[in-house]
Amino acid sequence: MVWIQRRKLLASCLCVTASVFLLVTLQVVVELGNFERKKFKNSNLRDGQAKMEEEPVHLYPLPGKEALTLDRKTQLETDSYPIMLWWSPLTGETGRLGQCGADACFFTINRTFLQHPMTKAFLFYGTDFNIDSLPLPRKAHHDWALFHEESPKNNYKLFHKPVITLFNYTATFSRHSHLPLTTQYLEGVEVLKSRRYLVPLRSKNNLRRRLAPLVYVQSDCDPPSDRDSYVRELMTYIEVDSYGECLRNKDLPQQLKNPASMDADGFYRIIAQYKFILAFENAVCDDYITEKFWRPLKLGVVPVYYGSPSIADWLPSNRSAILVSEFAHPRELASYIRQLDHDDRLYEAYIEWKLKGEVFNPRLLAALRERKWGVQDVHQDNYIDAFECMVCSKVWDNIRLLEKGLPPKRWKADVTHLSCPEPAVFAFSPLAPRWSSLRDMWIPSFEQSKKEAQALRWLVDRNKNFSAQEFWALVFKD
Repeated sequence: MVWIQRRKLLASCLCVTASVFLLVTLQVVVELGNFERKKFKNSNLRDGQAKMEEEPVHLYPLPGKEALTLDRKTQLETDSYPIMLWWSPLTGETGRLGQCGADACFFTINRTFLQHPMTKAFLFYGTDFNIDSLPLPRKAHHDWALFHEESPKNNYKLFHKPVITLFNYTATFSRHSHLPLTTQYLEGVEVLKSRRYLVPLRSKNNLRRRLAPLVYVQSDCDPPSDRDSYVRELMTYIEVDSYGECLRNKDLPQQLKNPASMDADGFYRIIAQYKFILAFENAVCDDYITEKFWRPLKLGVVPVYYGSPSIADWLPSNRSAILVSEFAHPRELASYIRQLDHDDRLYEAYIEWKLKGEVFNPRLLAALRERKWGVQDVHQDNYIDAFECMVCSKVWDNIRLLEKGLPPKRWKADVTHLSCPEPAVFAFSPLAPRWSSLRDMWIPSFEQSKKEAQALRWLVDRNKNFSAQEFWALVFKD
């Protein structure tokens, strides 16, 4: 009996000891956990910069951009990094710390940062650039940067010296821009060499029994280039199959009638059946070259081109396109196309580069190789990314110069960054219908834009906010 009591006593002692041990162990674990949380929290505040706590939700994120995500408290970031304020809400970014190589900048469309001491640059999208609201007064350290890849008809004011020279940095279709976008519609050299859609010449000759030698596909009718007047005249000398809304005489399949289908496989295969395509731009500007030129080259169709006066600098080979500017009248152009249509040897001279898979133009090859952005390529930055980083890097360059006690470098755009002559009608176009919008709108619009550019420059140089009434009073002063 005594032995049993001793065993019970021993068991009770062991239970008490185990309980105490468990309580002590639990307390140690709790304290260690508290210590680690404090340690982790402190490590998130290194050099006065708040680190990531959770993934934020960005509006319209751009693919391919390496970004430093932000938590809800952006105060430290905006105090530590230059602010790039998109005055045009192109990206929808309410706040993002973007990494550009070794540099980082804070990108936002939030105009409350207008007076922030770290705001260094204002970014504008050309089509949205207007007089209603500008970041004035402009401080000495405020750079203005312009992104404009579109046609001049979207905003003629930008194409005059008084306005284009307001900007420090540009990304435009001109090769002279700080970030040239001349090849913005061309994915790369391989798509030019590709024979995926190339229809053999023998098949094209057979298709000529039901297809015209020329095809025209436009739905933006009567633009500043007066292209519809030319095509209308050309149609009196040679057969043209015209799809789209402009001068239409042939219909696309129902599923391809939407303009968004112009990059669809089905549309490509229809166009690839033709020998020639009328590739006419909506405006005549140096280096303004759109998909109208590159698409037929990708498909193995010879472009009959009208648009950029500098197009010869961008041809894949010396004989890869027929240039309308080399013919005095549509009658002569029609005669030349008929000659090529009836002579396979002459026609094949224009697609020889395609058949061999050789692109000879060193300027074109260098532009594609050296550009810092891609087209429809998720592995590269897009051109908006590249534009943002160009401005960010140049701002940081000047910050580093100032830190060394040196004067900052002043960048400035010039007239070559957007060069377009006044719209003009073709010599034969007075016979065109009176509803030609070019005659009724584009030339007067261009002339008025000169006055608008001068008025805007005067008001911006005054460096005070102004009203629309003040602006229009200056425009119509005379």
